Amino acid sequence: MGKASTATKNAWNAKAYDQLRVIVKKGEKDKIKAYAESQGLSLNAYINKLIAEDMEKAGE
Repeated sequence: MGKASTATKNAWNAKAYDQLRVIVKKGEKDKIKAYAESQGLSLNAYINKLIAEDMEKAGE
């Protein structure tokens, strides 16, 4: 991927998405990622799914 293509994608992502930083203990990321993949999800999709389900339970 060229520099221009990367810059274009980064600019699009900055306009279209908010970003969150999640900090976990060393080694936990790999465990969470492996579990997400075992469920057929990316790490990002898994985190978004958990948030959406929790907010739905809370009535948000």
